[in-house]
Amino acid sequence: MDIVELLRKEYPDVKGTALNYSNPLELLIATILSAQTTDERVNIVTKELFKKYRKAEDYANASLEELQNDIKSVNFYKNKAKYIKECCKIIATEYNGKVPDSMEELIKLPGVSRKTANVVLSNAFRKDEGIVVDTHVIRLSQRLRLTKEKDRDKIEQDLMKKFPKEKWFDLANFLIAHGRRICKARQPLCEKCVLRDKCPYYKRGN
Repeated sequence: MDIVELLRKEYPDVKGTALNYSNPLELLIATILSAQTTDERVNIVTKELFKKYRKAEDYANASLEELQNDIKSVNFYKNKAKYIKECCKIIATEYNGKVPDSMEELIKLPGVSRKTANVVLSNAFRKDEGIVVDTHVIRLSQRLRLTKEKDRDKIEQDLMKKFPKEKWFDLANFLIAHGRRICKARQPLCEKCVLRDKCPYYKRGN
């Protein structure tokens, strides 16, 4: 049984991103906010944010100061407010208010990396053009020796070669869940890990 299937049995509750959203625009905003901020904190902020701002035009037309104030409890809120405003201005004017659904178009938007684009494409549009590589996926893929790379994009390429496309979405979500609950950065709970028999990190005694 490969690691995706082992983790699927371990995390039957994990179906996608932990970010709360009801449409592609909300997911895009939430994902931009989530950089170096916990999903829990983002979900607290977006609960009110999404009531106030309904469309891309709403973000585009808001004053930068007001938008900053609305998201000030997330890390790097000033930069993120600028990205969101600029991003939504482009979506409103060039895409008729709709979030584009291709990697090529998404990564041209301010504040949108491949990781952000992959989150939006896979969760909101059910399109797997790549694999979401966050800090948990980086750590676990290195510990499991799925890659020797340190660069996020190179790690993504290694994972895409090792796993069939139909498993990309689940692989990322299961690794993220496992990283949060078991394979933690400082004190991994190796004795509770369903992957320990396949894990070089565990076998060499950490």
